[in-house]
Amino acid sequence: MIDPSSRTRLKPASARHFVGETLFAKVARAVCEADCLPRKELFESWEVARRTRRRMRGGRVVDLACGHGLVAHLLLVLDDTSPGAICVDARVPPSAEPLSSALVRAWPRLAGRVTYREGPLECEPLSQGDLVVSCHACGALTDVVLSRAIDARARVAVLPCCHDVETCDAGELAGWMDAPLAIDATRARRLADAGYDVHTQQIPAAITPKNRLLMGAPRPRA
Repeated sequence: MIDPSSRTRLKPASARHFVGETLFAKVARAVCEADCLPRKELFESWEVARRTRRRMRGGRVVDLACGHGLVAHLLLVLDDTSPGAICVDARVPPSAEPLSSALVRAWPRLAGRVTYREGPLECEPLSQGDLVVSCHACGALTDVVLSRAIDARARVAVLPCCHDVETCDAGELAGWMDAPLAIDATRARRLADAGYDVHTQQIPAAITPKNRLLMGAPRPRA
């Protein structure tokens, strides 16, 4: 059994670990072909994408602080009713192009449907029908993502990391629980107070200890 938390880069030879015709195995082999992504990020992105799609279907995908953009691609693979995806980051890494190309070769229907944009997360226009996602936006960047989604009344799914007690709001809960949990609990309360139905899950801790997945969908206004 391979270690899903390993930061070892997946290479074409790594495909031997992912046999069979399951969707995950096919995704994993495409990622191995790209020869650019750490193993941990494959497992992490897959768990975030599949849990998100169980609750939220359709809509344009907007992947903020996207990194390589694997989550956005997976959301389209899992639900073809989304018209496309926008991947936004201050700096899109070199891994993005080979990864996207490998996934398009495996799923030709993705061609032309994923766009990368470099720039501040605040600059990408959002609309109510969007599905806003962010996997491990560091520290207060997760709060930026939540703010953008709330302002647009868009659905949102985030997997926070690097909880910074200096820049993130713990909601006066740090006396009862550790600071990272207090910060994420406050984020969940913030979504609920903004009129969202909130769902909290965890991806396997064997992949990452920063494994709390927070999802929210706006309730219809009265």
